[in-house]
Amino acid sequence: MKSFPRILICVLIFAALRPIEADDQPAAVDTSRGDALLAEYFEREVSRIEESTFADIETLEDWTSRREEYHRQMMYMLGLNPLPEKTDLQPVVTGTVDHPEMTVENLHFQSMPGLYVTGNLYLPKGFDGPRPTILYVCGHGGVEIDGISYGNKVSYQRHGEWFARHGYVCLTIDTIQLGEIQGLHHGNYSKGMWWWYSRGYTPAGVEAWNCIRALDYLETRPEVDAAKFGVTGRSGGGAYSWWIAAIDERIACAVPVAGITSLRNHVIDGCVEGHCDCMYMINTFGWDFPMVAALVAPRPLLISNTDKDGIFPLDGVYDVYSKVRRIYELYGAEDNLGLDINEGPHEDTQPLQVAAFAWMNRHLVGPDIVIERAATPLFTPPELRVFDQLPADERVTTAHEYFVPMAPPLPSEASPAEQLQQTVDRLMEVTFGGWPEEDSKYHVDRVEYESEEGAVKLEEIQYTYQSGDTDNFTVVTRMGNDDIDAELRVLRQEDWESLQAKISFGIPELRSANPTIATDEVGWESLVDQLQLNEVNAFLMPRGTGETQWSRDERESTQIRRRFMLLGQTVGGMRVWDVYRSLQRLREERAATSDERRFRLSLHGTGDAAVWCLYAGLIDLAQHPDDPIVDKFVLTDLPASHMDPDCPELLNVLRITDIPQVVELLSEFREVELLNSASE
Repeated sequence: MKSFPRILICVLIFAALRPIEADDQPAAVDTSRGDALLAEYFEREVSRIEESTFADIETLEDWTSRREEYHRQMMYMLGLNPLPEKTDLQPVVTGTVDHPEMTVENLHFQSMPGLYVTGNLYLPKGFDGPRPTILYVCGHGGVEIDGISYGNKVSYQRHGEWFARHGYVCLTIDTIQLGEIQGLHHGNYSKGMWWWYSRGYTPAGVEAWNCIRALDYLETRPEVDAAKFGVTGRSGGGAYSWWIAAIDERIACAVPVAGITSLRNHVIDGCVEGHCDCMYMINTFGWDFPMVAALVAPRPLLISNTDKDGIFPLDGVYDVYSKVRRIYELYGAEDNLGLDINEGPHEDTQPLQVAAFAWMNRHLVGPDIVIERAATPLFTPPELRVFDQLPADERVTTAHEYFVPMAPPLPSEASPAEQLQQTVDRLMEVTFGGWPEEDSKYHVDRVEYESEEGAVKLEEIQYTYQSGDTDNFTVVTRMGNDDIDAELRVLRQEDWESLQAKISFGIPELRSANPTIATDEVGWESLVDQLQLNEVNAFLMPRGTGETQWSRDERESTQIRRRFMLLGQTVGGMRVWDVYRSLQRLREERAATSDERRFRLSLHGTGDAAVWCLYAGLIDLAQHPDDPIVDKFVLTDLPASHMDPDCPELLNVLRITDIPQVVELLSEFREVELLNSASE
């Protein structure tokens, strides 16, 4: 064999073959190795993020000099950078309820045209002048009777009533899910809307925006002292309290209840499985949650929880508190940070309520006030209803379709090279920013086999990096072939299982080691024929495929994908990294050979794998414009858009570009062939 193609083989990485049942169906897959590798990976990534949080913050100037950038990142991760236009709120009071101690106005406003926010405004009686004002944001406690949704504001009415009885104005607002108009919080959790990640959309952003506009509305009311805004809420409302307190400094005092815990709890301990999508920003910049808390400093903040809360565990709550305390100490504002832990489960308990009321009294009213009355509901659901009939122009139920704008076209005056660099620079910041640094040290393991007639060689190679990450390839070569064209195919799981059946027929060692393995004689012959055209045929199995496949259970797979987002990554984005890294290994080996002949490499992928190849090739081209490694892209069944339900998710990509634009851009520099398997 010629020396250069031999070097080409050596750069590729392999995994062991698995048997397939004799009925030609995939065997029951043992995913234990893949699951173990995945658990190790999550532990490494969470530890890395934990160690980096506040690592370079030693002085107050260290923090304040970075705070504006952190605020910008937070706004971006909520889909609020750039900030939407503040249009006319069009507030309407649809009815009032009278009580000896308060008046309740049932009202709605539009945070965007058609994005209705329904709420109850509790106005105290017997107090003169503008009053301290609470924005109460609800958790998931919807009330529906005879098919009519009265909103989760009905479940949480006792909070607004208590505040009004004690001289506060309180606006309690519905969320987009479980409100009077039924929006959606569960796009990724249960609806398979993975394009939300590609769009950079999270319902947390809508809830944060509705809170911003609620403060805008309250500022118009003469009863409100806008210098004394407080926010509180529990569970989902606890999370929304965090968002608005972190991003809007009009909030003078905050009590998020059961709304935050550590990244470790979510990713490693599995708390993510108990939370819907509204609980998370798109964690583009790989934050641990103490960073969110730190944006509230030095304003008064009480972190409140119970000690037996299964979805906000005590250790994670304390971890957030102890880390953010460092920032409050830098401000000399330790007294403005509190931790309240009460006994009990994840419920709206009276001790939690009393602690929140006392904190607001201390920081918004003055000296501590003895709390003598419990918070009790006073009104029936119909009394607090805003709409007799839902508005025909509502856009609450479709907020995910428009809330985060898609990418505008690149400037037409820019050259293709400039467009390429601009696109890749942006992708590397907010789509693939979770990629690790290139690991320069790695160990190579190789196993070689020959076919029965000795005409074909198979190699299994695995690169194990210093970080513990791995890449796995299978390379099949035809012995004695003088051609120097090479083909790299990136495989999905189903492609890998098909390849196993083919090569098991022609490699006797594999058949003897796995006597129950199914074989595909026709597929083997086709593979041998294909080798007539190429010196090297290589097959890459990215993470989660081949021997590293993790759980096939749909629910477990969903939660795996959500965990990746919490690390500032996606499964698809890290598979793009696997392809990109393989191209770097190939380039290194090509540079190390003394053979000066040029070879032609084609990169192949189908479906999801076509997307991985497309972006890996685009980034490789931008990073090495004078040393391109891929000559031709062969992409089969490439999705038409990242909005397609079956397209692999890539963080924020639709805020930058879409698949047709990437294909057009790549075609300016390399040959791109698009195929459709249905027509073959």
